[in-house]
Amino acid sequence: MGNYLPSTAQERSSMLASMGYGSVDELYAGIPAQTVIDELAIPEGKSEFETRRIIEGLAAKNTVFHSVFRGAGAYDHYRPSLVKSVLANETFITSYTPYQAEISQGVLQSIFEYQSLVCELTGLDVSNASLYDGASAAAEAILMCLERKRTRAVVAGSAHPQFIETIQTYAASRGVAVDVVPTTNGAVDPTALQAALSDDAACVFFQQPNYFGVLEDARGIIEAAHTAGAKAIMGVEPTTLGLLAAPGELGADICIAEGQALGLPLSFGGPYLGIITCTSALMRKLPGRIVGQTVDAAGNRAFVLTLQAREQHIRREKASSNVCSNEALCALGAAAYLSAMGPVGLEQVARQSYAKAQYAARKICAVPGFDLVYDRPFFNEFVTTCPIAGEALEHALTEHGILAGLPLNEGILWCVTETNTKEDIDRLAALLAEVTR
Repeated sequence: MGNYLPSTAQERSSMLASMGYGSVDELYAGIPAQTVIDELAIPEGKSEFETRRIIEGLAAKNTVFHSVFRGAGAYDHYRPSLVKSVLANETFITSYTPYQAEISQGVLQSIFEYQSLVCELTGLDVSNASLYDGASAAAEAILMCLERKRTRAVVAGSAHPQFIETIQTYAASRGVAVDVVPTTNGAVDPTALQAALSDDAACVFFQQPNYFGVLEDARGIIEAAHTAGAKAIMGVEPTTLGLLAAPGELGADICIAEGQALGLPLSFGGPYLGIITCTSALMRKLPGRIVGQTVDAAGNRAFVLTLQAREQHIRREKASSNVCSNEALCALGAAAYLSAMGPVGLEQVARQSYAKAQYAARKICAVPGFDLVYDRPFFNEFVTTCPIAGEALEHALTEHGILAGLPLNEGILWCVTETNTKEDIDRLAALLAEVTR
């Protein structure tokens, strides 16, 4: 990315001016002052060893949660040691987009294996080499569906708020209308969905399970979209596909996902992985690149860049997408995770997440003041009421080494995965009773 960064003070000033800022400080004015550090308080003349001890002392002030009950798009799943070992290999860490692609056979093979695995996981025909994150994948999927007479996107209001905001940002620059369909009892309102599916609707985007953990009528939404002549885009949390029906099986045209759950650490919010797969009919609209398998002149197995988005590099103003890179290291991690877990392992992750979430909901709702907000089937996330302010509950549990669910207007969005033990859940319920008493 170094070629794209301003290298001189004059270039930086020009870039800031074009955005309407006079300085870097103005650019970051929205960041709370207490989180900004001008410099670390390290005395001069310290040795490397001494400096390391000082930094470790500062790092020790971070809160390390022993039990996590928060999801909302980033999930605390078990990471096999194999995945960590692969991602720590310096050969992979330092590799970047191959400009003479076919020379980099190892990178191309890793991408090909990733594409093959996520196609098998989602039940769709084609995958690209990955995108930046789930939100950008959702926005790119919307752009894939636009046609001359179909220029409006229909988005489920039960989708992740950040996904919806990203879609709206992409759409605003292209003059694309985005209709957000309201929810009823935590899921898409079928009547409102039907009303939104007029002749100019290009697609419907929804998530299964949705932002609240509720299981949508995925088949019904997809059929409604197709009946109206629109494409169906289904967002998933990929580990749930160990148990839930795959998008391809349900008839979705495009599947998108945030791939962080596939062996990637939480890492304070990134880098993450945007998964996007589609039917073969949409292959030429798929952004980014596709790696294919062939044979070389000697008949040996080889890998090539089979397809790249057309106008990305030279006629950018005519391009449907300007994605020119990918998250190759994160994609490699996802491929290693899927290979290590296999179908049986992935099913166990999904079954445990589902079963433990049901148990946690019963234990939490046994505490006075906590009740399920939505009377619908849910997977590994659910929303409860809360008898005290969500922020107060969050702070109280932090003191016990527990990251609480995410405070929402409706209450608390809890998340349970295979990493949460019965003892963790019982302790949480006991602390909730103590804190709210």
